[in-house]
Amino acid sequence: MAELIPITTPLREFRCHHCVRATAVLPDKLRMVTASNDNRLRLWDLKTGVVLKKMEGHRNWVRCLAVSRDGQLIASGDKDGVVIVWHGKTGESLAEPIEAHSSGIFSLDFSPDGKVLASGSRDKKMKLWNTKTWQQQGDPFGCASDVNCVRYSPSGELLAIATSTDIQIYNSGTRECVASFKGFTDSGYTTYNTSLAWTPDGTRLLTGSKWGPTIREWDTSTWQQVGNPWTGHSGDISAIVVNSAGTLVASASHDNHVRLWQLSDRRTIAIFKHSSYTVCATFSVDGKHIFSGGTDDMISEWAVPKLDEMLWKNALLDAQKAIKLDPSSHIGYQLTHAALRGLERYDEAIDAFTIMLSKLDHAPKARIRDLRQQYIHPSQPEDAIQRAVWMELEYAPLHLLNTSTGLLCDRAVQISTFKTSAEYKELLSFTTKHSDLQTERITDVVGTYFRCVLLSHRWEETEAVLSDIQDKVVYELKGLGGIAKLQSFCKVACDAGYGWAWMDTCCIDKRSNTEVQESVNSMFVWYRHSALTIVYLSDVPPSSEPGALARSTWNERGWTFQEFVAPKVVIFYQKDWSLYLDDRSPNHKESPAIMKELENVMGIDAQALVTFRPGMTGAREKLQWASKRVTTLQEDVARQRALGRLLQEIVAQSGDITVLDWIGQPSEFNSCLPAHITSYTTPPRTLPPFSEHDIQTQVSLLRQCVSTALALKLYDRLEQLMAPRFANCRLHLPCISFRVTEVRRKSADGLHDLFINTAETLVQFSRAKPIQQEFLLVRPWDRYLLGVPDFAEQPDFTDDTGSIGDWSEAGSLGDDSQLHDLNRFPGGSPVQEKPVSRALRLMRIASDHNIVAQVKDITSVDNMDIRTVEIL
Repeated sequence: MAELIPITTPLREFRCHHCVRATAVLPDKLRMVTASNDNRLRLWDLKTGVVLKKMEGHRNWVRCLAVSRDGQLIASGDKDGVVIVWHGKTGESLAEPIEAHSSGIFSLDFSPDGKVLASGSRDKKMKLWNTKTWQQQGDPFGCASDVNCVRYSPSGELLAIATSTDIQIYNSGTRECVASFKGFTDSGYTTYNTSLAWTPDGTRLLTGSKWGPTIREWDTSTWQQVGNPWTGHSGDISAIVVNSAGTLVASASHDNHVRLWQLSDRRTIAIFKHSSYTVCATFSVDGKHIFSGGTDDMISEWAVPKLDEMLWKNALLDAQKAIKLDPSSHIGYQLTHAALRGLERYDEAIDAFTIMLSKLDHAPKARIRDLRQQYIHPSQPEDAIQRAVWMELEYAPLHLLNTSTGLLCDRAVQISTFKTSAEYKELLSFTTKHSDLQTERITDVVGTYFRCVLLSHRWEETEAVLSDIQDKVVYELKGLGGIAKLQSFCKVACDAGYGWAWMDTCCIDKRSNTEVQESVNSMFVWYRHSALTIVYLSDVPPSSEPGALARSTWNERGWTFQEFVAPKVVIFYQKDWSLYLDDRSPNHKESPAIMKELENVMGIDAQALVTFRPGMTGAREKLQWASKRVTTLQEDVARQRALGRLLQEIVAQSGDITVLDWIGQPSEFNSCLPAHITSYTTPPRTLPPFSEHDIQTQVSLLRQCVSTALALKLYDRLEQLMAPRFANCRLHLPCISFRVTEVRRKSADGLHDLFINTAETLVQFSRAKPIQQEFLLVRPWDRYLLGVPDFAEQPDFTDDTGSIGDWSEAGSLGDDSQLHDLNRFPGGSPVQEKPVSRALRLMRIASDHNIVAQVKDITSVDNMDIRTVEIL
């Protein structure tokens, strides 16, 4: 293999340092932090190359730094043995400097879960620090010589320590030493270990040494060396890093070089040359760039060459030669298509594929033309992708914020943005055969691209609205309150790798009643299908103790209940956009501490909150859960309409009449539904079941006064009743009704059981209504008492009068609670006033006692009717 020529011209240079000692790219892909001998750290904007913040606090050289996996914390150590912890987003110090070691700190590393910081020092000790209290955790690990490097394994199970004399491997949980080995070969030089790096899968540990400058590879299952040492450097190896894919290794050395190695064969594939010693190196998050620095007082950015690029270029040249040899053959274009895909030149690949199909169609031999059948027309993948996009967006909000550009996008722009993306073009170029259309790849790529983060928050005085952000870049807006909240939300979503975000205050066009109504109706579904829901607790300060979430007004707001139970993944953020309780788990619905806190404040079992499923089962109980929430005046109007539609849907889908059990003011939507969700605060009415003795008693009484024929007639009529349903905001409710034959006012000392006798007939008039009035006491019929088929099996009646049945006169309304066979009505039972028109109006009886309708004698059964009534 020919000797590689070092690359001497970097893509960019980040100057303004005095000997760069350490560097790291933050997980947000947008920033880099560096440490140097001028006692400072610097936070850089990778896009502009500008210093965002100089982080000052150290009094001597800053020799090392570490960034937590989630980017929330930065730790730095200096020559005096002092550790300072910084906020990963703001660059502000979070605590007083820690006098961690008696001598210079050479290395720092966070555990993968971010709960522990390991520090190694020239004082021959390695210490662990609790990142919540910043107190030392356990006793120091004593070593025989300087601790030059400490690194956690990817799983966090193991902790490797490189000292001047050996490599030590500890179980991080038990603190047991599981392996110890020298790490280098004795020579005439004072050789010692300088650096460590784990491969992402944890199966290999790489070690670097000084004065016998080699890299060695160790099998972590046996702790035996794999193959020969990697040679090439001529000076001390000061740093080793592995890319996230586990395919490439970069090493920085005092020979002024950064070498890029291919892990699979330990071959050097590129050399980047500095003008003096290189001390540190790191990969960009996507692995496409290397940042390295040292005594040349700057950070240099280098492009990582693509391993297969030259191979694909050679393949493309071969394909072009094939076309030149036989222009009429499809083979050359087939090879061209494959090579262009490998080079990620997708537009050209699609053109080559189209030409290939043409060559097959016009091939002179039938055998060659038959090959065309295995390929699809270029329009077919477009159609398949389009269908997948519409299926994905069916459960997404109409307007979304592009977290990369900061622009608000409607549905058309969302789709057009996708069609210009590399993901879309790659799908088109790779979907060439019929079998490709049947794979899950299309839905997976589309689903990943359109992953959306939704915000749950408490509305405050100043919130960003659609007109504030339309046709503007959110990140460039100036303002506090709602604008700052929106910017932070979009940035958090972007940093987490999500391309789309939605916030209710500014992503709904409130000028469009249609869009507002559709948004209210779809809100639960949107949150249900969100990739992540972020809950922002504006009234929970940083570093709050457990209990702060329970006290937050977020727990009281009307909309936030569904915004929590609907999504599958939820993360809570405090006022400064730091994680609540510093809980770094990927889903706070799986956090025992947070869920216990919510269980206590909501009064709902944590398991019920986590496993909540939309549906009609237990609808009344779910309404009671939501009834404890309050809404602002601005929210009330929309919420009342939404509540009416929700209750209508519950009745329509399930036939469940328990939602009519409420106490409060009636809704304008329908008189038998409440105006406010708070009407469900009272637990649902439950009546004790009949004992066997009661059943036998009632059956005996009925046998004495009711004929079998009459009983069968009543049973048949009950069985034929349709389930309750809504049409044009009118409730069609199956009932057993009793005509009220006497109405008297009587003063009483308190309320007692009310008996309604049906032996006499009373014709009533009033001055206000000189027309004959008829009053009915009605009991909504629970169709499930007869064991009838599920409502889903019933026919769909589009004709409003079809389900009313044959009734002699108009009647109406139902009680808001089920009755047992003694016909006891709970307090708040309705009396229906029958006007001339067919649809009737509800009048509720206020009572905290049972209302009993009792058959006085068998002839009074004539006053009982079974019917479906229509209620306004």
